[in-house]
Amino acid sequence: MTVATIAAACGSARTLEGPAAQIFDGDCASETDRQLTVYSGRTENLIQPVLDAFACETGIEVAVRWGASNDLALLLAEEGDRTAADVFLSRSPGPVGFLEGKGLLRTIDSDVRGLVSEENRSASGTWVGFTGRKRVLVYNLDNVADSELPASVFDLTGERFRGRVAIPATNGSFVDWFTVFRNQHGDDDAARWLDEMVANGARYYPNNRSIVEAAGRGEIDMGLVNHYYQHQVAAASGEGHRAANWEFAGDDIGSLLIITAATVTASSENTDSANEFIAYLLSEPAQRYFSGETLEYPLAAGVAPADVLPALGGPEIGSISFDSLGDGFARSTEIIEASGILNE
Repeated sequence: MTVATIAAACGSARTLEGPAAQIFDGDCASETDRQLTVYSGRTENLIQPVLDAFACETGIEVAVRWGASNDLALLLAEEGDRTAADVFLSRSPGPVGFLEGKGLLRTIDSDVRGLVSEENRSASGTWVGFTGRKRVLVYNLDNVADSELPASVFDLTGERFRGRVAIPATNGSFVDWFTVFRNQHGDDDAARWLDEMVANGARYYPNNRSIVEAAGRGEIDMGLVNHYYQHQVAAASGEGHRAANWEFAGDDIGSLLIITAATVTASSENTDSANEFIAYLLSEPAQRYFSGETLEYPLAAGVAPADVLPALGGPEIGSISFDSLGDGFARSTEIIEASGILNE
């Protein structure tokens, strides 16, 4: 994990460049004595333009510590009321639920919570969702016929999919998804599904992007990924990329929408700035950036998804009790490692 001051406010004569300028294209505000420290489980390339735009527009100096969401949650638990963090950004609500269970989170201001619909925020008021990432099956257009595409993630354990499916088993988004899978279907069924996938020749890849790229060149027929990687790789590679996304039918767990979450720490001494920043994440310019540039689903009311994104279907956010996930990620990792998928 690294920490740096990544977005100090700049003088009023300066403007932003690159993706940050899409969020705020005016003159930067004069420096203030206000500060904000963010622990970010979202990666730097995804969130830094928003941090830069926020600092420029408000004059608030922002320091950030980057790391995996689970690792940062454990660090916050270790630091307790000694932490420097004001805001924690998580790739899913599970690590946030873990911190809430330890009494380390503050209730977000009601006017900020009201920027998202009820199903996209915590019932206790300790976190709000700001984007959504949908789980899908990416598949090779030349190797997989339309008639072969499965209706359910449970179908992938069948003989016709032997040796054809890739799983990013150590990737954080897969662990997030598998934790919800366990929550919804129980440990026995979830572990059985993963064991049967391994027995059926499922192949391990380290992350979503490597699976999408492999599917595009025909190295693997299909794989379980977040939706936006296919759109990003296709845009970068052009017609040579021979892959597409497939959504499982109805409310299948394979089509889960996973929320990214923002919260304020209980020990923050900069709560006004923290709430202002979370509101900024939910502002129309920031939500348009997430939708248009990172191709995630915007969650703030009134902001439409990018045209390339299909309408949301599958399990509704409100049907999943994200608050109940808590520290279930450790158990998910144990089951994943015990399955043997990492050796495939």
